[in-house]
Amino acid sequence: MSLSRTSQQAALRLAARRPLTRAAACTSSSASSLSSSSSSPSSASAHPRTCGSTSTTTTARRGVASLTPPHQAAAISRLPTSVDASSDEYRDNARQMGEVVARMQELARRVQRGGPDKARDKHLARNKMLPRDRVTALIDPGSTFLELSPLAGHELYPEAEVPAGGIITGVGVVEGVTCVIVANDSTVKGGTYYPITVKKHLRAQAVAAENNLPCIYLVDSGGANLPHQADVFPDREHFGRIFYNQARMSARGIPQISVVMGPCTAGGAYVPAMSDESIIVDGQGHIFLAGPPLVKAATGEVVSPEDLGGGRMHSSVSGVTDYLAVDDAHALTLARRCVANLNWPRPEAAAAATTTAPASFAEPLYDPEELLGIATTNLRKPMPIREIIARIVDGSEFSEFKRDFGTTLVTGFASIYGQKVGIVANDGILFAASSVKGAHFVELCCQRGIPLVFLQNISGFMVGSASERDGIAKHGAKLVTAVACADVPKFTVVVGGSYGAGNYGMCGRAYSPRFLWMWPNARVGVMGGEQLAAVMETVGQKVDPELKARIDRESDATFSSARLWDDGIIPPQHTRRYLGLGLRAAMGGRNEVKAGDTKFGVFRM
Repeated sequence: MSLSRTSQQAALRLAARRPLTRAAACTSSSASSLSSSSSSPSSASAHPRTCGSTSTTTTARRGVASLTPPHQAAAISRLPTSVDASSDEYRDNARQMGEVVARMQELARRVQRGGPDKARDKHLARNKMLPRDRVTALIDPGSTFLELSPLAGHELYPEAEVPAGGIITGVGVVEGVTCVIVANDSTVKGGTYYPITVKKHLRAQAVAAENNLPCIYLVDSGGANLPHQADVFPDREHFGRIFYNQARMSARGIPQISVVMGPCTAGGAYVPAMSDESIIVDGQGHIFLAGPPLVKAATGEVVSPEDLGGGRMHSSVSGVTDYLAVDDAHALTLARRCVANLNWPRPEAAAAATTTAPASFAEPLYDPEELLGIATTNLRKPMPIREIIARIVDGSEFSEFKRDFGTTLVTGFASIYGQKVGIVANDGILFAASSVKGAHFVELCCQRGIPLVFLQNISGFMVGSASERDGIAKHGAKLVTAVACADVPKFTVVVGGSYGAGNYGMCGRAYSPRFLWMWPNARVGVMGGEQLAAVMETVGQKVDPELKARIDRESDATFSSARLWDDGIIPPQHTRRYLGLGLRAAMGGRNEVKAGDTKFGVFRM
């Protein structure tokens, strides 16, 4: 085939711009030989190499790539590591983090025991299973219970210890269905509701509502804690909101299942009464708006608990309950059967129904245990955020977005247990460029329906006249707006500091992440104690040592977790596992994340 005159001229211009060197010509000839030999096996000798092996002074140029194997994209995304486990810094970090983690583990062990031994013995003497044993028997064997805020109520009430806030909440798998489980702990003050108990119950319901998860309530409570009635009864986010949420979730098709395993008094009686299905244990569970003493005081009637609100009466006369169990174990079996009959999508069915479901995933290349030596309790020292990412994501592969722009914010795509995620991680203070970069990346993830994972270690946005002239306020507002409006599932892990407005831009609690966890070394506050002292000295006020100490104490992770500012303090080496469980809750069942659903407000340009 002959070339047209126009084509010949174009070829000549190209040749003039990029002259073939001797080496390139040789390569071209070899390629022609290879091409010919593929069509005719006997033709290989018909095209001998025309270039000799003699050296030439012409510099060889890199040829155009003609083959890109699929593994190359993964190879260039693989994060390297420079962690030296034998270095003094690593060993110091590991020792300090080990001490902090050990303290948290000891706290967790104490909390998991529940109430005092006397209350536990009384509970067992009534042939009742301990609350945590009930949860273990309810969930599928071998599955994990993702407990929420286990340190709730820690050192919160001077007059009493309220381990775990007197209630156990979390996400577990029952008959293959991911559910939210709420279990009263009657060994802690009779299972009565302190203000923190109400807050924790409502938080569990918020998790269920946001992630479309069925709710299972294991009821064994004496109702509101009367000395704290002003803080649990009348307001919008108090006791009555529990029943409001039940009604609203049931209306949305989110199943509500109750298992009455003990007293269910006063307002608490509405938990089973407003559930889709209710189970009660014979001779043990009781439901009444007023117990026998109050009935006698109000009406003069003398009646036994069984006749007033026992299991047999409610299952055969009032119809408040649907199933009568002989003991706790039987009740939990009935609850599992209720879940099995929900006709709820199973993860394996959902994976089979979609062609985009990941078939497999690779574990990180580097040991997650090394996170103990990478993290530090000295938050003035920078933390190598890519080393952290490399120990969380599948195969340690991270497709970084805008790597060389706004370098104090690291953004990019990765997978966690096969689920594609977008990661936004701090690697320094937030400048205007990094804020714009973060807003851009959040928009991309929303456009594509990709969940977001925020790794917080932030002291705030850059200040000063140069930053103000550069528009740090409006550029920071872009990031805050993008995070606030993002309608994809968001997850936050505070791996270091979380200070000032940086907390907002990095999806703090106020920005509704589906789950927010903290490492044991994490701190959260408007500013640190040292910064507070410097500010007060600058404005001419004397620094109060007690105030500085209080600020430091209130910034501690345990102080945060006791007040439900997070969903729990987690060991750094288990971060990947927690994120995986959170992603399963947010992306499974009847959840559907649609690309491009997010509507953003006005970005000030």
